[in-house]
Amino acid sequence: MGSKEKAAYVAAKHGILGLTKVVALENAESNITCNAICPGWVLTPLVQKQIDDRAAKEGISAAVATHELLDEKEPSHRFATPEHIGEAAAFLCSDAASNMTGISLPIDGGWTAQ
Repeated sequence: MGSKEKAAYVAAKHGILGLTKVVALENAESNITCNAICPGWVLTPLVQKQIDDRAAKEGISAAVATHELLDEKEPSHRFATPEHIGEAAAFLCSDAASNMTGISLPIDGGWTAQ
């Protein structure tokens, strides 16, 4: 998704999606798959800093700042967890996903469904 004032970040993410498709096509007959996992908000130290900065700037609690952050983009109002990401990666490495290649798999609580 595009975001204001984040041109380099967004360009890098879009580049990964393009590279994923190229690698998938170039290896389609060799039993090598390439897919992209696309998480929404994951509660990392960087995201926690955004929450803390928002809370301090607006004079609100961290809980309210968290709700506001999630409310802006993630309809589920829940963070993805590292476990969600890991389980998706394990699935993509399994035989069940052996014919999935070149896809972007969102784990974003409905962010991209909007």
